[in-house]
Amino acid sequence: MPTVAFTDYTFANLNPEAAVLAPFGAELRSAHSKDAASLTSFVRGADAVVTQFANVNADVIAAMDRARAIVRYGIGVDNVDLDAARERGIPVCNVPDYCIDEVADHTLAFILALTRQVVPNALLIRASKWGMATPTEGLRTLRHQTVGIVGFGRIGREVASRLAPFKCRLVVYDAYVPSDAIADSGCEPIALDALLRQSDIVTLHCPSTPQTRKLLNADAFARMKPGAFVINLARGDLIDTAALVAALESGQVAAAALDVCDPEPIPPGSPLRSLPNVVAASHIASVSPTSVRVLRETVARIASAALRGELPPNIVNGVTSPRVVP
Repeated sequence: MPTVAFTDYTFANLNPEAAVLAPFGAELRSAHSKDAASLTSFVRGADAVVTQFANVNADVIAAMDRARAIVRYGIGVDNVDLDAARERGIPVCNVPDYCIDEVADHTLAFILALTRQVVPNALLIRASKWGMATPTEGLRTLRHQTVGIVGFGRIGREVASRLAPFKCRLVVYDAYVPSDAIADSGCEPIALDALLRQSDIVTLHCPSTPQTRKLLNADAFARMKPGAFVINLARGDLIDTAALVAALESGQVAAAALDVCDPEPIPPGSPLRSLPNVVAASHIASVSPTSVRVLRETVARIASAALRGELPPNIVNGVTSPRVVP
């Protein structure tokens, strides 16, 4: 009987996955653990491994004696050691297109929340007060803003298309997307330094890689236009958290809206939980009934391809042939 091992998940049960995998006679087992040390024995003997937030490091991967695929619930795969998996011939797969609209919608919600000071004014009324919660200068017209989009993949492009009717200036930095493709989308291709210096709003939509981790650090914040807004719905480690807090406290960054953070969850004593110029969410931008269903069913279908001995779809670590196991 083939086995699919689920390291961790945030759902009430695995019923949707079980329904997809039932025709293959698969046994589903779960560890409910994010800790690498406890997962090394758990993954042994599994024909496919599914993970959400667990630390699937080189030691865990070395223990995968039968796994034909590692499948991640989500787009990012920064919790999986891609190189270690590739060296062992194990394809790592993601679900790159399950929450594009949800994250793009949430980005727009964050941008409007900051430019129109939605949260401070709602809290003012909740406190039985009336009037302006912030100075007039805090309320901005989106049409008069320059929005810098860092990363122009599926989500970045949808963010741009949603912002276009607001008639703001859209500038884009993406090292891997041709300039003409950016221009064809109605945006201006621009270098990262120029984007930071010119943007009133900087929104991040790139993956976490060695090149992008702490992309927004103290130096980057110093180069930004004073009073800019920062939006992050991509990965928490794209931002140096301590540097962001310092920039928020000094006013160099006027406000931030964060669905992701480093570390995550945001620690109880972090200023990001109490600063009045921060809007924070608990990594929920991807969620809707449709997106969650698509995510879970797609993960199960990818795992089923591996159980059949096929090369699964959405491989992100360069493996080009099915893994042969005893």
